[in-house]
Amino acid sequence: MNSEPPFSQRWQQAQRAAMELPAPDPAAQAHSLQLAEVIRQRISQKGGAIAFHEFMQLALHAPGLGYYSAGSRKFGAEGDFITAPETSPLFARCLARAIQPVLQSLPQKQVLEVGAGSGIMAAGILQELTALHSPPDNYTILELSADLKQRQAATLQPFAERVIWQDNLPEEFNGIVLANELLDAMPVHRVIWQQGQLQECYVASEQDRFIWQTGPVSDPRLQMRFEDIVAQLGDLPDGYVTEINLAAEDWIKTLGAQLQQGLLLLIDYGFARHEFYHPQRHQGTLMCHYRHRAHDDPLILVGLQDITAHLDFTAMADSALAAGLQVAGYTTQAHFLLGSGLTELVTQPQGDAAQQLHLANQIKRLTLPQEMGELFKVMALTKNLRIEMPGLMVRDLRNSL
Repeated sequence: MNSEPPFSQRWQQAQRAAMELPAPDPAAQAHSLQLAEVIRQRISQKGGAIAFHEFMQLALHAPGLGYYSAGSRKFGAEGDFITAPETSPLFARCLARAIQPVLQSLPQKQVLEVGAGSGIMAAGILQELTALHSPPDNYTILELSADLKQRQAATLQPFAERVIWQDNLPEEFNGIVLANELLDAMPVHRVIWQQGQLQECYVASEQDRFIWQTGPVSDPRLQMRFEDIVAQLGDLPDGYVTEINLAAEDWIKTLGAQLQQGLLLLIDYGFARHEFYHPQRHQGTLMCHYRHRAHDDPLILVGLQDITAHLDFTAMADSALAAGLQVAGYTTQAHFLLGSGLTELVTQPQGDAAQQLHLANQIKRLTLPQEMGELFKVMALTKNLRIEMPGLMVRDLRNSL
């Protein structure tokens, strides 16, 4: 490999100024440059370009350097974005109430949370289930980040006797699996429809920056999927850019094979296929989050920003069915929370007027259509289990898939 100089600050500063992104401190900048050099080496090894899904994998998960594997704070006011559990403890309490009867019906009362973030959702669920006299026998967390494991352990210290950490999915599992804002951060393939041909988006390095290139698709499933999309929805405009999340589909298929009996609850933002691949969504759904600012350039601030893409929930349902799972429910976050006891929890005494106002703002963030209420969806997948969850019955959207 040519001994090129490390990425300069000039181009990144220009990009941040254009988007009004705050400048990283010197330590964060050095961290980003180190990861950028690792990515450039991979690009060189692959002949000058790598598919975007590989770039995204490195940017988020490169050992010790990727966004989720390094030690920067990601969640909450001090991080880059706020998840629903960080927004309000009501989210975890409603989730606990939703899964409590399912948990009680299972021979093995186990919960597995994949990617537990700061651990605040797990703590809220365990606290509420304990208050309902229905604590799980154990609460397992699958977490790859050593830094996040430490933070989760600190948050979950009051429930230490019930919490177990694992690095891999168990070969067999009976119980409830929770995945909140997990699949949106899995590496996606980015594709573009140009002059009647499907091309894949690749990332190359040019002087002091990463750039986009296009080339043949790296996985034949991409071509097959796009042909299915066009057959179902009609032709898409020339230059149409979108994402296909094969990693999430593969993850569901793997879990479907390993889940013997139980429930998989997916909570994430996305759409059914006819909405996801709408002609007006011609630039895709890729989004980056850096210090509570959202933008659409994943090629800057590597290792310092989150990179996500919305889910095609139709593809998730198809993968589930192929893996022997049943789609037991699909609805919006707002309707799921309302059906899972949100109104009952809100009517309980909540302190003085200031506390009530704060609570009202939390509820708005969780349920309003322009906030998390409509964009976030809840999908319930089951195996060898029949469930009746009120949160899935308020507004059943399965026919939209």
